[in-house]
Amino acid sequence: MKARVGDIEMYYELVGEGHPLALVEGMGYASWMWFKQRDALSKHFRLLIYDNRGVGHTDKPDEPYTIRQMADDLAGLLDVVGIERCHVLGVSMGGFIAQEFALNHPERVGGLILGCTSYGGPNTAPMPISTLQVLLQVEGLTLEEVYRRGLSTALTESYLHSHPDEIDQIVRWRLENPQPRYAWQHQFNAGAAHDAEHRVRDITAPTLVAHGTRDAVVPTVNGEDLARVMGAELKLYDAGHLFFIEKADEFNRDVIDFLGRAQKKVA
Repeated sequence: MKARVGDIEMYYELVGEGHPLALVEGMGYASWMWFKQRDALSKHFRLLIYDNRGVGHTDKPDEPYTIRQMADDLAGLLDVVGIERCHVLGVSMGGFIAQEFALNHPERVGGLILGCTSYGGPNTAPMPISTLQVLLQVEGLTLEEVYRRGLSTALTESYLHSHPDEIDQIVRWRLENPQPRYAWQHQFNAGAAHDAEHRVRDITAPTLVAHGTRDAVVPTVNGEDLARVMGAELKLYDAGHLFFIEKADEFNRDVIDFLGRAQKKVA
């Protein structure tokens, strides 16, 4: 479905029954990203799955984006679908969006889960040079090759080799509706400008920070620091950046458990 939210048309789906849970994806990824959470979590929550501005079936204006703007997009979408308060799960850049949403709309957040992310700014551990080289050296490559190179940094080598059909499906999803380069750049710039180091401690929602111990995109120390600064729970998984794909069953159980406890705290 689509809804007018401010200056854009946003694509969204509502799936399942229970307390609402908004799923916020990372840079360059669309709502298909939650293919390993959708069925499992929709048995326990009413999922709001949507595409951020600049990706998927949501509008992609060619103008600068900000993380605050994308957090306000979520607030506007919640207004349209009639959800006053929800749990929020954001990963990678979606973790930035979830932080801003919790800071600027605290009354609308039940439990908060921040995955494979950081508080941003100059005091975070940067992406490893080896990963940057893989992501930036794309001249002469087809779009499919670019996407496969990206996955080679986001998943562990063992997972890539043991799940070839799954990797092929992810690539197909991305090729079906490729993100324009300008839109990727606008999302990238928004993420690069995010700095909530001195603000995340003001988030009042019960928070779980989740991270892969072999994350080659957002080093694990970032998640550890985020949890420490926020006083949040921390869960680590033997996986790469996309730990919620590699360790989906374990992560889904942790989501259900944590949000169940969070719901009792905020009820």
